[in-house]
Amino acid sequence: MPPVLAVDNLSTCFDTEQGVLKAVNEVSFQLDAGETLGIVGESGCGKTALSLSIMRLVPMPPGRYVSGRIKLSGVDLLSLPEKEMRKVRGKDISMIFQEPMTSLNPVFRIGVQISETIRLHQGLNRTESHQKAIEMLRLVGTEVPEKRINDYPHQLSGGMRQRVMIAIALACHPQLMLADEPTTALDVTIQAQILALINALKRDMGTSAILITHDLGVIAENAQRVAIMYAGKFVEYANVKDLFSAPLHPYSEGLLNSIPRIEGFYDRHKRLPMLPGGVPDLSRLPEGCSFNDRCPYVMPICRNEEPALAENNFPKRYVRCWKYQ
Repeated sequence: MPPVLAVDNLSTCFDTEQGVLKAVNEVSFQLDAGETLGIVGESGCGKTALSLSIMRLVPMPPGRYVSGRIKLSGVDLLSLPEKEMRKVRGKDISMIFQEPMTSLNPVFRIGVQISETIRLHQGLNRTESHQKAIEMLRLVGTEVPEKRINDYPHQLSGGMRQRVMIAIALACHPQLMLADEPTTALDVTIQAQILALINALKRDMGTSAILITHDLGVIAENAQRVAIMYAGKFVEYANVKDLFSAPLHPYSEGLLNSIPRIEGFYDRHKRLPMLPGGVPDLSRLPEGCSFNDRCPYVMPICRNEEPALAENNFPKRYVRCWKYQ
């Protein structure tokens, strides 16, 4: 079967006063039916910009697509007029945003906001879409959905608001769902409930998903493949088990080493290893490999030439590092 999503050489830039900011830089990957791809990286590495690019929600200006293709079931989304793209969003591709309080409209009841998507894409009347909205709230585990449907977003807890976002995203059974930090600002128990809910609904509906997070534990539990993103590019792309058992890129290695281990829990004098420095300014990327000033294995070629994302002895495992080329 052809992939649900095929992103080929996608580059998205923003024109700023400091220069051209390369938020997404020559990114390519594929996503199969029912699969979950996790995208991991520090803040500012381009994860959210990638998700907004796929949804065609990059504000233009200052943003612009420089190159690439985004094919959803063979249809290039970048070639669609905006009117046609509106028919795709919410129906074939949907998104759970990072902060539901700023994503939900505070002056409309949640039932109106869920019904709007259903009426737009499924052609149901007001009564039918209202009943479907109640069904979606029940599906995402909302207690007494007949009453909750008349609440405003500020009347709900953070976990309940996130459930409403999931209901909106999955109301039309999309082929692809993007979840951008779906558990941010939620306590650990609610995080587990939300992730379990997303996985169950994704499995029941056959939906593919892209899970964007900075939490490697979330990726280990919920994704089949993972992409490590740094300075707008994928630096490693592998099956989850392969990456966690043997990370190849120095950045992947650094991220995994920064996870607390149980054996060091009681040693209050032991510090976690940390990567020096931070993500470079995307409008002033260094020459050569963008990770060269933080890499413990840096070589002269790393400062002069940028490595390609090359396959490394495993099927569907790629790494962008001179150490392996």
